[in-house]
Amino acid sequence: MDVQFAATAFATAFTIVDPVGMVPSTLAVTGHATPEQRRRISNRAVLVAAAVIVFMAAVGHYFLSYLGITLPAFGIAGGILLLLIAIDMLFARPSRAKSDPESLHEASDVESVAVFPLAIPFIAGPGTIATVLLLVNLSTNHPGRLVIIYAAYGAALLVTWLCMRSAEFMMRILTKTGVNVLTRLLGIIMAALAVQFILNGLRDSGFGRQ
Repeated sequence: MDVQFAATAFATAFTIVDPVGMVPSTLAVTGHATPEQRRRISNRAVLVAAAVIVFMAAVGHYFLSYLGITLPAFGIAGGILLLLIAIDMLFARPSRAKSDPESLHEASDVESVAVFPLAIPFIAGPGTIATVLLLVNLSTNHPGRLVIIYAAYGAALLVTWLCMRSAEFMMRILTKTGVNVLTRLLGIIMAALAVQFILNGLRDSGFGRQ
């Protein structure tokens, strides 16, 4: 087993999906929902997000090839995007790459928030898609790594689902301060991963070589 890649995949998946961070987001967009509606919303949101992640993991590489985007270029772009998200997490600002402030007021049906904004872009937003594609690109000629990627995001989504289903209880246990502390810690990890992705992209592109 590729232990180093597994550690990177799991750290990346849990950091970018941010299960604990979904607790206040879930409560914010389901404030008028009944407990039963909130459970259905959580189930649907995680299923839709999982479908998006699996789809991008399966066809994302071919999509990039069709557009003529090289893997180093995508690695650098993805790293920059993750770094911007990490900076927002470190300063406890709503990330524009994961959320749209207007989205909290646009859903007319209470359960429609399961797809937008909870599944997309809160769980499976641009940052999540970018990390999936980055990891898939690192798995070229290593079929075993694909299993690790699916396991990592499957575990992250499972924990996200548990956090969303128990959002009110989790919020009482962690409190707003606890959520902010965890978000900042995850932001530091994501910033380091983002810089590493950028460095890998520069190295693979031949930047700085004579």
